Amino acid sequence: MTDPSPLALFWAAVIAASILIYVLLDGVDIGVGILFGTTRDEAKRVQMMASIAPVWDGNETWLVVIGASLFAAFPAAYAIFLGAFYLPVLAMLVGLIFRGVAFEFRYRSGAMRPFWDAGFSCGSIVIAFVQGAAVGAMIRGIPVENMQYAGGAFAWLHPFPVMTGIGLVLGYALLGACWIVLKTDGVLRSWSYVRIPGLVASLFAALGLAFVIALALDMDAARNSLAGRSWALTFPVFSLVALVAVLAGARMRWDALPLTMAMAFFCTAFLTLGVMFWPHLIPYAITVKDAAAPEASLRFFFYAGVVVLPMILAYTAGVYWVFRGKLHLEQQKEGVELPSDSGQI
Repeated sequence: MTDPSPLALFWAAVIAASILIYVLLDGVDIGVGILFGTTRDEAKRVQMMASIAPVWDGNETWLVVIGASLFAAFPAAYAIFLGAFYLPVLAMLVGLIFRGVAFEFRYRSGAMRPFWDAGFSCGSIVIAFVQGAAVGAMIRGIPVENMQYAGGAFAWLHPFPVMTGIGLVLGYALLGACWIVLKTDGVLRSWSYVRIPGLVASLFAALGLAFVIALALDMDAARNSLAGRSWALTFPVFSLVALVAVLAGARMRWDALPLTMAMAFFCTAFLTLGVMFWPHLIPYAITVKDAAAPEASLRFFFYAGVVVLPMILAYTAGVYWVFRGKLHLEQQKEGVELPSDSGQI
């Protein structure tokens, strides 16, 4: 079997990097949305939204990059993936819509505010769950015949993907709690610190249960994918160390350490998946080489990518730099009061 072309490897790397950036950045504001639903304190809710208001919509740009790159560079994998996860993708889009609308409408609709608040928190939970379930289904393996998806619409809804979905909900909530600690002061910061140990323990329990389910199921393809790559087992060890460091940072009240270590946990978990799936783009059926578009197409997309991708990176870095540091008091109060002529519904 010949190796994939350099252009195919380039686009595979772009997709992998975009997924990781998306999980780290949008995972934070999805996690804040999950925690948003665990309190009815309006002051806390306003601070939570203010902490992610400058960055949340820009973070979702990376989701567009993932979809566009997969469609353009690996159309066969794109078709199989959508066939396997049509319902989860649809649920994710509905969740994204509700989150975006709720961000604007909750301040302009006093009577409907409970509805939009529920949409914001429930949408965040749905997005996290279906993303985690999709990862779990991919670990199990996606049935493919003649370069087409050969499973049912609900094949992804299985005990193992359900547990990985719950695990990602907890993981995103942990990212959100660590972000709130970093960005806020006072009552909300203390409130988030109190929740970090419970989230770490729940995440550890969910991952442990998923591991037990994996051992009980027929997942030979997943196990065989790590054959000869025993060195990759160091990544899960680093993940556990990162979770312990999150707890240590929370205990010592070092505001930057919990988020740094939570992101390190996601990075090492992502590396574990990368080693498990490689060289497949659709585990464990379609390789990067098999799914790649013609070289002429990859070359055309490459010229566009080297212009657009640095611009997105620069924009993302610029936004986080401009809005670095703790929230100021006027930012934390943003949206609490509306002018008398604002036209509440």
